[in-house]
Amino acid sequence: MSRLNQVNNCPKCGALFVKALRSLCNACYKEQEDCYDRVSRFMRKKHNRMATIQEVHEKTEVSLELIQQFVREGRILVSQFPNLAYPCESCGQLIQQGRICGSCKTQITGGLEKIDREKEFKNQLKKNESEQNRTYRSISFDRD
Repeated sequence: MSRLNQVNNCPKCGALFVKALRSLCNACYKEQEDCYDRVSRFMRKKHNRMATIQEVHEKTEVSLELIQQFVREGRILVSQFPNLAYPCESCGQLIQQGRICGSCKTQITGGLEKIDREKEFKNQLKKNESEQNRTYRSISFDRD
């Protein structure tokens, strides 16, 4: 059996289904698409374009997580709906793309760069130490 056609349990309802292109069973996928249609119809109305995710959730009764998923996937474009934002997975600051905000990304990359610099420094110390151990020195005694 190929990797694409595996029997799995739907993560949402637990039903068995053949996982081909989607990670949800057909019933849950249809329900998700119905939710997307509700959100999309709501957002297409001119007076709703400045709505926040919380307002969209309250008016459409679609879960916040699902609306955030639609934004993350690019199915709802934040360029057209500037008030749609969701929390950073690290600090909770509202963002419009990706999984983490710019400051958390900077903090993470800064930490990784620091670790790399520390490894490089330790490697350089080891290299210098091994070079010193290979160097022979002669001691000369001046005899009077």
